Amino acid sequence: MAGAQSWRSYLCCVGGSAAVEDDDSTPRRRQIRGKQDSPRSSSRMSFTSLSSSETLSPEDLSLTLSGSNLHAFTYAELRAATGNFCRANYLGCGGFGPVYRGAVGESLRPGLRAQDVAIKYLDLEGGTQGHKEWLAEVFFLGQLRHKNLVKLIGYCYEAEHRMLVYEYMSFGSLENHLFKSINGALPWMTRMKIAVGAAKGLAFLHDADPPVIYRDFKASNILLDSDYNTKLSDFGLAKDGPQGDETHVTTRVMGTHGYAAPEYILTGHLTAKSDVYSFGVVLLELLAGRQSVDRARRPREQSLVDWARPYLKHADRLYRVMDPALECQYSCRGAEVAAIVAYKCLSQNPKSRPTMREVVKALEPVLGMDDFFPAGPFVFTISVEDDKVVGVKVEVEEKQPERQLQKHKSHQDRHRQKYPNSSIHAGIVLHNREGLVGGGDYTDAIRRQRRASNNRHEKGA
Repeated sequence: MAGAQSWRSYLCCVGGSAAVEDDDSTPRRRQIRGKQDSPRSSSRMSFTSLSSSETLSPEDLSLTLSGSNLHAFTYAELRAATGNFCRANYLGCGGFGPVYRGAVGESLRPGLRAQDVAIKYLDLEGGTQGHKEWLAEVFFLGQLRHKNLVKLIGYCYEAEHRMLVYEYMSFGSLENHLFKSINGALPWMTRMKIAVGAAKGLAFLHDADPPVIYRDFKASNILLDSDYNTKLSDFGLAKDGPQGDETHVTTRVMGTHGYAAPEYILTGHLTAKSDVYSFGVVLLELLAGRQSVDRARRPREQSLVDWARPYLKHADRLYRVMDPALECQYSCRGAEVAAIVAYKCLSQNPKSRPTMREVVKALEPVLGMDDFFPAGPFVFTISVEDDKVVGVKVEVEEKQPERQLQKHKSHQDRHRQKYPNSSIHAGIVLHNREGLVGGGDYTDAIRRQRRASNNRHEKGA
């Protein structure tokens, strides 16, 4: 009891503050108890201090997060919100435990906006590590707010029940869209929008006071809303970064194979540059449309970084890396910029990697680069007689300046040579004796067929 009282006394001195979002994505502190704003305040309590306590009760946690606007839900409330955790509301299961869709609103808490939510239910069979990861999520997302971090609405800390209540992200994870989608490839600009949003989220964490190292940056932890706005999720492995004269944090190596920085794996030394490396892996996945590790490929191509990084700094070889599903529809200048950023982020030397703020500055202009090599005008003419195809003709008219053609040749022309069946036609026109028959649906069908052919060819290579 005495221990709990001393903990509460400590909280009264250091707790009760939260980070709020600025328009320029730079963290700013707001003192809940009426103190003046401080641009580099140390008001945010370190997670090390919180997790080291053995007397942290639900009341202690609530007091710690008194200025965070988080709601403490009961198990009964969340069970009702998910329809008794019914199968129809089941969204999936990760290392943390099952995730369910639910709904909350004013009926649960005054002022709580009616909305769909995602509820993560911790599987406590993992032992104390699971509780620590749950606590880390509550702690970091309870104090940090940013448009590129998933919003934590509340939590449940009752007996053996540990749950987290997030805003519902209707489009799921980047991993599903990039590697498991049946709706076609993500367009180039959508990929770059996702990359910039994720970079801003990491930059915000690294600029926090004290800084936060995400430690598990990967495609499955990047969530998307219906407009493909990016939100970082799953802060269970996040750590407070080095402070003062410290250069790194020494910790147990944890993360995901294929994304973790090599120096962190070897030494356990964790820095913000470890996150930068992981970002480079995800950016490379966005460029290539390949997973960081794919055991189904040839041995020399199973590690995406080892295979692709040598090509990234050579514009005339970048076509080997670019995702065939993009069908050449991307900005050449933008691809070259993104490739160089990925190359620098993936440097074996952490000191040679850029900061995430520098990454954001480098990638944002890519969103305005519209030098797409046009797919036409390509006219695909099919002659039809008596409902039978009697002839096919492709007419190509290119009016690009010679200088621009030479520049694009380093990407698209080589891409066409490697993937000759790639569908890059701007339109398909069907003609019969009377004239135009139609073609929009046929265009889509041909593209789907050839995209599937390319994917089969790539997997069999």
